[in-house]
Amino acid sequence: MTVTVRFAPSPTGLLHVGNARVALINWLFAKAHGGYFMLRYDDTDLARSTDAFAQGIARDLSWLGLAWDKKAWQSKRLDMYTAAAERLKADGRLYACWETPEELDFKRKRQLARGLPPVYDRAGLHVTAADRAKFEAEGRQPHWRFKLDHKDVRWDDLVRGDSHVNCASLSDPVLIRADGTYLYTLPSVVDDIEFAISHIIRGEDHVTNSAPQIQLFRALGAEPPAFAHLPLLTDISGAGLSKRLGSLSLADLREQGTEPMAVNSLLAKLGTSDAIEIRAVLDQLVDEFDITHFSRSTAKFDPNELAHLNAKLLHGLSFDQVAPRLAALGLDGVHAGFWDAVKANLASIGDAAQWWPVVTGPIDPVIEDAAFCAQAAAVLPDGAWDQTTWGAWTNAVKQATGRKGRELFHPLRLALTGRENGPELKLLLPLIGRDKALARLSGQVA
Repeated sequence: MTVTVRFAPSPTGLLHVGNARVALINWLFAKAHGGYFMLRYDDTDLARSTDAFAQGIARDLSWLGLAWDKKAWQSKRLDMYTAAAERLKADGRLYACWETPEELDFKRKRQLARGLPPVYDRAGLHVTAADRAKFEAEGRQPHWRFKLDHKDVRWDDLVRGDSHVNCASLSDPVLIRADGTYLYTLPSVVDDIEFAISHIIRGEDHVTNSAPQIQLFRALGAEPPAFAHLPLLTDISGAGLSKRLGSLSLADLREQGTEPMAVNSLLAKLGTSDAIEIRAVLDQLVDEFDITHFSRSTAKFDPNELAHLNAKLLHGLSFDQVAPRLAALGLDGVHAGFWDAVKANLASIGDAAQWWPVVTGPIDPVIEDAAFCAQAAAVLPDGAWDQTTWGAWTNAVKQATGRKGRELFHPLRLALTGRENGPELKLLLPLIGRDKALARLSGQVA
């Protein structure tokens, strides 16, 4: 069997980290088994689906490095769904129902008031020709429901283990709305059959949907794929994530300068007992991937954990790996010495831009004690400067002034960088150079 999985977002909003986790796990599963990853736009909701959101989804997946092997749009495949619907009608598995939304709501409320589950009563199966003529005369259009076999449906879930749903406890699902548009279920199953999807990996909010879908696969003459239902990802407070609200959206993370492999390293392991560690490339995550490591416990996404991983990843990057991105920030002439000096202080690569002027100038120095700065300037070393210069110079300043600790180092940092904190001055000082250091210690903009 060739492993083929699909990530099937609706292009109705921004992808958030919960969506990205599902996409990533599908991709890793496919690659770990030498299979294929499909991007399928579930865009039958024409009123809310947009090209802009579809392009945003593709951009987000590409940013994460999740290249797709196949791509499809449900909106371009409506004839396939119509053919499947006609087959189900002919087999007596898809039947017309004429209730209005208000009538259905009244039925549900009445059942609940009587202490009964709000399961559809299959009144549509008993509509007479006269009833139908009356409804049509009123201008009603039917919606269409899939007639479930009232039996227990079982499957071996790759995450949840032995799973089952008694379909007698469910309403026959609506597959086609009264306006003729398709809901999620029929197009999804038809596509999964045609594209030979071998495994459906998704959130546990779809567990109950799996039983009707398994019956629908079989009604259309196909064996269902394997299923894996992952616990949903929440924010740190336990609240759900909403793509329409832009909650923890990938677009925002990218704008904030988050590294894609920091996101991948975190999301690949959330919900498992595996240690969460930085991985530089996706191939490392593929080698470590095992879907059986996911537990049934809710996984919480902590932005602070992502920020920590992001910083750790940045600190391990070489200059060659970041040089084009530093140049894209407008840092003309940027070099390896600068990157090595500042990277340990960066939360995102964009932060490098604030330190480049400290090296190249001009900056406005902060003079806390002019007399002390003058004494320090008087003992600035001559000759070539390297990482030993800072230690030699501060020892000379200490001898000349008697100062030590913060009283010695803080005024020098303020004068040389204009900042309270920052990269190690033993690394920055050789980059600043003697001329700029002398000018700044004298209070000059340099």
